[in-house]
This record gives sequence, structure tokens and C-alpha cells, in this order.
Amino acid sequence: MRILIIEDESLVAESLIKLVKQLEPSATILGPLSEVKQAIQWFADNPQPDLILSDIQLADGISLDIFAGNTLTCPIIFTTAYNEYAIRAFKVNSIDYLLKPVDKAELGAAFKKFHLMQSKFDDAGYLREIKDLFVNFNSPKPFKERFAVHIGRSVTLVPVQNIACFLKEELIFLIDHEGTRFITDYRSLDEVEELVNSKVFYRANRQNLIHLPFIESYRGDDTGKLTLKMRDIKTNDLIISKEKAADFKKWFDQ
Repeated sequence: MRILIIEDESLVAESLIKLVKQLEPSATILGPLSEVKQAIQWFADNPQPDLILSDIQLADGISLDIFAGNTLTCPIIFTTAYNEYAIRAFKVNSIDYLLKPVDKAELGAAFKKFHLMQSKFDDAGYLREIKDLFVNFNSPKPFKERFAVHIGRSVTLVPVQNIACFLKEELIFLIDHEGTRFITDYRSLDEVEELVNSKVFYRANRQNLIHLPFIESYRGDDTGKLTLKMRDIKTNDLIISKEKAADFKKWFDQ
């Protein structure tokens, strides 16, 4: 099996290659490729691999631009800190995504899924659906302007501009601009991510989805991790992993 890796962060790429070698020792690893332009040329010069592991946001654009101009004949597993349309669409179509930092068990499950469904990837109708998803990726979609939350037995609405962050514990909580915690009806942060604008909301980790206007500052440490300080609200330290630090900085300063 030939696996192509598309990833612009060298440390993340090295970590991913190490995991792939552990989980699929017989696979031939291609890449990593780090730019849209570089990857387009690679596809022009090489036969398509059996599987692609790809980040969405690359140094010079989004990886979907690579595939939009090519007839795709292989599946993709996204390894990304971004969500938007791709995560929802590719979940529906049984192509997986892994949130950074990539977990070995989750990557292993994605490989099992790939092996079980290899025959589907040869289906022409399925490939047409994938092509349509690429074409429609950049189509604008509305984001929620307010979220329903519970106060006792009552339900009220919190405008997006008053949301400091979403927090996953036993339930999904919304924390507003005053630091008040409200219960929501959402089952996961993935579900919430699809409803908000990724330009101003960031998935800091598996427990926190944070709103840009409420990030006061961040500081790094000797391990490469970042600690965020939130504005006007009291929260536990919000940690950005070393693997996601460069991605966060790019998002924060865009």
C-alpha cells in the first residue's frame, strides 16, 4: 500500500510518519508534501497512491485545491485542526478525519475502516460524490448567530458575540462573556464546530472551543506548548499542545 502524506508542519509530519510505520509497517510512505503547488505537481508526475493522509490548511492554501483539479481515485483521511464543511461531508461519506494531535488508536481505527471499505473507493458514483464535495467546499454557509442554553427549567438564547468559549466535560457547556456556565443540548464539540466560524473560533484541544475576542494573550514554555489567558473571565489554564502551537499562532494572527 502506498500512503501519501500532505502536511506543512515538519514536527507533525515526522510524528505522523512514525505512527504510520508502527500501524502499517508494510506500507510505502510518500512525501511529506507541504504546499498546494508542490502537491499539484506531484500528482501531475506520479500515479495516485492508495491512500492520502492530508492536513486541510497548508502554507500556501487549502489542500482541497490540490484535488479539485484532479480526478480523485483514492480516499483521504484528513489530519487537521480545522473542521468546516469537510469534516461533516467526509464523515457522511465514510472518509475519516483525525483531530491534531493525531492519536495512535484513532489512526489505527481509520486504517481499519479504509481496509474494510477499499472496494467502495473503486465505485464511480462514489467518486463523483467526492468530486462534488470538493467543488462545493468553498461555498458559503451560514453560521449560527445565537445558541440556546438552559437556565433551570427555562431556555434562553446567548448571542455569538457574548460567547467566550464552549467546554466539554460530562456535557457541552457554553461560557459567556461574564464567565457564566450554561448547559447546552449538543452532544460533542465537533457538532458545535460545524455551526461557528473557524476564523474566530478555535479548537484549542479536546475540551475547549474558544472565541478569538476573548483571548487576551498566550505564552509559550520550554516544551513548545502554549498557555492561553482569557479576557474578563476566570477559567482553568487553556493549553495548546506543541503539535498545534504553530497552527494556533497562524490562526491567531491571520
